[in-house]
Amino acid sequence: MRFTQSFAPALLLLAGVAQATSWGFDDGSVSVVAKRAGDAGSKERFTSKTLVTKPLSLGSTDTLKISLTAKDNGQGKRPHQAFVILKEKETGLEAPFPLTVKESGKAVASITHKDLPVQFLYSDGPLEASIILGSFGSSKALNAPVFDVKLQKDPNVPLPPYEKPVRYGKKEEIHHIFRADPTSPPKVISIFFALVVLATVPVLFISWIFLGANLNHLSKAIGAAPVSHATFFGSILAMEGVFFLYYTTWNLFQALPVIGAVAVVTMLSGTKALGEVQSRRLAGER
Repeated sequence: MRFTQSFAPALLLLAGVAQATSWGFDDGSVSVVAKRAGDAGSKERFTSKTLVTKPLSLGSTDTLKISLTAKDNGQGKRPHQAFVILKEKETGLEAPFPLTVKESGKAVASITHKDLPVQFLYSDGPLEASIILGSFGSSKALNAPVFDVKLQKDPNVPLPPYEKPVRYGKKEEIHHIFRADPTSPPKVISIFFALVVLATVPVLFISWIFLGANLNHLSKAIGAAPVSHATFFGSILAMEGVFFLYYTTWNLFQALPVIGAVAVVTMLSGTKALGEVQSRRLAGER
């Protein structure tokens, strides 16, 4: 019993120390000030627990003014962050408006149509207004809905243009018809390169004449290695035929295997055919 009597006051003391403080406000009021002279507008009061019962009407030329006194654990103080948040209930879109706060905690904010996002102007439902107060330290921040505001548009003034932003998500299927592959290049290009190839034939013969090509060795070469020379020359013609077919009808996958086979034959036959030519050169025959 003595332990209980002595320990109970300590528990109460610890509970009082551990109790967290929180931000709040007093003297909360909101008013709609009309631009027209002689129109006093409307003014309502609110607290963090008591909301304004009816939505306020904010015209296109009116000004919404909010005032309150921010308090930390019951004492007037300037928080690190103080905002009025307007939220569109249907989409959840929010727009923050900072409160101008003095050291004593007195805070005010003014909002007009031109301060609002364009999306709000297209909204038909009322906007929910909340007070946000918070700062560094152990005090709990405040986020309290306080009133609703209904935007009244001027029918004589068109709304600013607005397009919904592009967002990531499922899009409609795109049906694309690819253009058919070209069957042949333009005729002008084909004729030009054909003439270039044909022009190399007389250049080849003229070069043989100036370099002293000896056609008398043709019979000796064919007699010494007829299969190698015939196969080597035939493989060169076959490779040209493959290129022609690829140019006219074949695709790449049809041409590559044939090119590989002809290349092997050209390498094997060419080795023997050119080896025979080298043996005659080493023997002094020119």
